[in-house]
Amino acid sequence: MTLNKEERTEGSGEPEAYVPSQRRLDRERYRRARARRATAIGALSTLVTGAVLYLVVVNAPGWPRTKETFFDWGYAREAFPKLLEGLWLNVRLLLVCGAAVLVLGMLIAVARTLRGPVFFPLRVLAAAYTDFFRGLPLIINLMIVVLGVPALRLQGVTVDPVLLGGTALTLTYSAYVAEVFRAGIESVHPSQRAAARSLGLSNRQALRYVVLPQAVRRQVPPLLNDLVSLQKDTGLVSIGGAVDAVRAADIIVGRSLNYTPYIVAGLVFVALTIPMTRFTDWVTARMDRRRAQGGVA
Repeated sequence: MTLNKEERTEGSGEPEAYVPSQRRLDRERYRRARARRATAIGALSTLVTGAVLYLVVVNAPGWPRTKETFFDWGYAREAFPKLLEGLWLNVRLLLVCGAAVLVLGMLIAVARTLRGPVFFPLRVLAAAYTDFFRGLPLIINLMIVVLGVPALRLQGVTVDPVLLGGTALTLTYSAYVAEVFRAGIESVHPSQRAAARSLGLSNRQALRYVVLPQAVRRQVPPLLNDLVSLQKDTGLVSIGGAVDAVRAADIIVGRSLNYTPYIVAGLVFVALTIPMTRFTDWVTARMDRRRAQGGVA
């Protein structure tokens, strides 16, 4: 006589251990075999592609001269410590400008979503700000701020290229981040605001406690992408004379006429950007899984 699950549990006093079926074991074994096969094929194709590219490059007619000019190990060792010193300036700019961009971008996004005719001038100014700085190339914005502001000779206004460059970065990226926040705010269903109002919250409280938390949570991946872009663009402050990683490489290149420091500077930025990019991908995938499972986005 076969006992059901409850009878077996009551008779033994212990929960029955789960035993997967043979079909499930076969399915899992098949999936593992396919995963190993896909990994092996991917590794082999990567090696073949790398070998082909290597042979094409090293057999090019101008490779010896290119190797001497761009891949000199001696200049790389000389440049690396100085580039790290300059990179610390880029990191500080990223931290300070990133915080300022988030605050200013949020204020502009909220200004663009305010309701009522009394806020019409504020909405127009916020829209004009985002349209102007999203359309203005960052390099031109940097030149205007870094080179134009000192030319005005205003009393009490700094002429430090680091501060002016950080200001230009903040102005440009705040426009992009404001649009990200605005998209997040408008993606929240109006019923959320209506429900908050029905519970006695004012418009300001509904925006602060109901709408903004959902909007920010939904826009985390694009915000992280903007942060990655900001990290790379901090190198543009070098046009004003700030000695960051790019400027440090430029100084060595100007003295040696060898471009290896530029390659090293690029690799340093890549090494700093890749972890941030992978973290962004992980956050995006995690949020997609939660949405697919019906969780809170």
